Amino acid sequence: MSDIDYQSPMYLQLREVIRNKIESGEYPPGTAIPTEKELAETYGLNRLTVRSAIETLANEGILKKIQGKGVFVMGEKMERTLDTLGGFTQVLKDRNMKSATKILAKGIRKASIKFGDIFRIDPNQNIYHIKSLNFADGTPYSIDEIYIPQCILPNLEDVDLSVFALEEVFEFYNVEVKTANQILGLTQLEQSDAKLLGIDSNLAVMLFECVSYDTNDCVIEFSRTYSRADVCNFTATFHNYE
Repeated sequence: MSDIDYQSPMYLQLREVIRNKIESGEYPPGTAIPTEKELAETYGLNRLTVRSAIETLANEGILKKIQGKGVFVMGEKMERTLDTLGGFTQVLKDRNMKSATKILAKGIRKASIKFGDIFRIDPNQNIYHIKSLNFADGTPYSIDEIYIPQCILPNLEDVDLSVFALEEVFEFYNVEVKTANQILGLTQLEQSDAKLLGIDSNLAVMLFECVSYDTNDCVIEFSRTYSRADVCNFTATFHNYE
């Protein structure tokens, strides 16, 4: 292999090869790198050496190891102070509850007139549609339907969203959520979605619609979250400015 010169410790050589592929974009943020076996075969190294290279990058925060799934590329983190946009995922973290997400559907579609108007883009441009089921300590509590222009996150189809939250993916690509317009209402689910949440389809659920904007006031995400009213609450704080 031309990328390995064998003059310094092998794991350090491989570490730099992987780092360069990440920095060049060959391994984009949020995607899995080749397996230990594949890297060992590619570079003619043993798996222990490969594992050592991966460990050093994981310790630097460049890679993230997920048991049973693989090793994923992390991106640069940005500090965000918009706690009100953290959603229930942040609440679960604050309460030390275990969160999990199951991706129900993920695909690309045309924006159409409706989403073209929302995102201020041509109706023929592509957008992502993601539908997911969210759990807290093993209990399903909400369903998300999320729409994002493909031009905002061009590699999103390669990202495992059961590993990375969308907030992390935005950070990977230096997309900062600055503001959001949020509307809370009540609705009923189709029987199939109600079954996913473990509730009767006749029961009302809370519908949380959110339009998110970046620092240039461009719409970067539109989402609908259907939350069980028996396990979720929304709190609004009003301030008197005089």
